[in-house]
Amino acid sequence: MKNLGGMGNIMKQARKLQEELEKAQAEIAAMKVDASAGGGMVTATVTGQGQLVGLALEKEVVDPEDIDMLTDLVIAAVQEAQNKAQALSQERLGPLAQGMGLPGMG
Repeated sequence: MKNLGGMGNIMKQARKLQEELEKAQAEIAAMKVDASAGGGMVTATVTGQGQLVGLALEKEVVDPEDIDMLTDLVIAAVQEAQNKAQALSQERLGPLAQGMGLPGMG
């Protein structure tokens, strides 16, 4: 019967870890991350999950003769914002994944 007490503690820890994981995932989903390119001429905003939710362009960067440059700046800003969001997400979830014993998550 002693093993049942140990199993109860394991289940309690697992529930606590699950609650912490759900809380962290909700915080990540609510996060907004900004990144800019071209010296701040293009700014992208993504959620903690990397979904693009905002894009700001300064008038000076909109040159009908050089659409390729604008495209490159937009891509760079979005990618940087997504990279930041991913890093923040891993930073937040890493300790929880280690607590769960998941390989490659810490």
